[in-house]
Amino acid sequence: MFGIYLKRELGRRKKAALVIALGLALGIALVITVNSVSAGMTQAQDKVLKSLYGLGTDMTVTKARTAPTSGSSGGPNFRFDARSSSSSTQSSDRVQTQGGQALKSSLVTEVAGQKGVESAVGALSLNVTKVDGSFTQGKAKSSTSGSSSGSGGTGGQGQPGGGSSSGSGGAPQVQGGGADFSVNSYSVVGVDVAHQGLGPLSTMKLTSGRTFTSAQTGAKVAVVSKSYAKEKKYKVGSTFKISGTKVTVIGIATPDSSESDTDVFVPLKVAQTLAGAKNQVTTIYVKATDSQQISTVKKEITANISGTTVTTSADLASTVSGSLSTASSLATSVGKWLSVAVLAAAFLVAALLTSSAVSRRVREFGTLKALGWPSRNVTRQVVGESIVNGLIGGALGIALGVGAAYAVTAVSPKLTAQLGSTGGGGMGGGPGGGPGGQASQNTLEIALSAPVSLTTIGLAVGLAVTGGLIAGAMGGWRASRMRPADALRSVS
Repeated sequence: MFGIYLKRELGRRKKAALVIALGLALGIALVITVNSVSAGMTQAQDKVLKSLYGLGTDMTVTKARTAPTSGSSGGPNFRFDARSSSSSTQSSDRVQTQGGQALKSSLVTEVAGQKGVESAVGALSLNVTKVDGSFTQGKAKSSTSGSSSGSGGTGGQGQPGGGSSSGSGGAPQVQGGGADFSVNSYSVVGVDVAHQGLGPLSTMKLTSGRTFTSAQTGAKVAVVSKSYAKEKKYKVGSTFKISGTKVTVIGIATPDSSESDTDVFVPLKVAQTLAGAKNQVTTIYVKATDSQQISTVKKEITANISGTTVTTSADLASTVSGSLSTASSLATSVGKWLSVAVLAAAFLVAALLTSSAVSRRVREFGTLKALGWPSRNVTRQVVGESIVNGLIGGALGIALGVGAAYAVTAVSPKLTAQLGSTGGGGMGGGPGGGPGGQASQNTLEIALSAPVSLTTIGLAVGLAVTGGLIAGAMGGWRASRMRPADALRSVS
């Protein structure tokens, strides 16, 4: 009886049921879209942090650079030989550590021994600036005045009365000469070839060639990023020099996400030799035994190893700026509050429309009560109709929300993320710039997606049922208060 009556009443009031269902559908669709976009923002931020940290890295240990002492200069210093030839080619490299003050390699073992640390590896970040070109020597020539002649009193530059004169004067002048130089700056990272699963190389995926073997600790070989290889036209087997040291390209790799800010990877010992930083590293990458205890491990390392800066992914996330940060803030604050407001309005409209529909069914419900229906049956009938309306609205809302999320993923809008310095020392200065250790920013570009999870679908179904219950409770309460006499008064 209940099911037959329910089906007949919903079929008889299709327009009212559709209006209620659409109101709930819009609210639920907005909730699904905002939740999916927020999940996409979280994934994008994770990609940004992984591209900088490396897969499996929970924190890094660095040391901020000290201020230059009086009279010292940390700026670029290029020396060229003076030669007598009129045109000569000159070349000079500057290799400088970047990413903070150098740490002793022994600290890697000390960090790895701290409570809560599963593993730790060191890396040495370098900035290589190469200047090459040629000087052209100029020639000194003395300036002379030309001879002139004249007659009478019009001698121009001649003496009065005519005649000619010639003379010389003026300082010698240098004519010709100059310089033509090109500047090439790129980044080099020395990695521990025995532990490549943790650290900067873990974010890279080989596209050709191979990576380092554990036996190549001192081999003059390199893995270069795909973008840098394309720029320099390198391929597997190509050779090039870093500050006079000839290295061979054994692999070309591309980052798993976004863009890599490292151009060349070499074994750690080779990087230490290039920089004259024997047994030194600039960054220690740390993996915790329990990802839920990262803050505790950070405190442990900070307390036991003085003078270092421990940076976790949470610390780094606070430095992310750009359109990714702005969009994430909007999705978190404005988007969610807008969803709540629209959903509340949809619930209210559904409740009011259900209550209004009940008021137009006075004769129907009064007659049912006169025939012996108790108030709970009338209330159950109204609530049942409202829940069905809610489920229909939920189905429509899920379809609309999933469609909107799919559209966002298909379009994949590009968002930029700028990673600022966290106090561990900035990147090395560029050509002509100051010393390393200044604040720096790495700009990455991330494609936004909007994944829809089963949890989000479950939330949508729950909201649909909740909306139906709210509307049904309000309508059922009003229907239960009707008396059979109301039905008799409504008969014309």
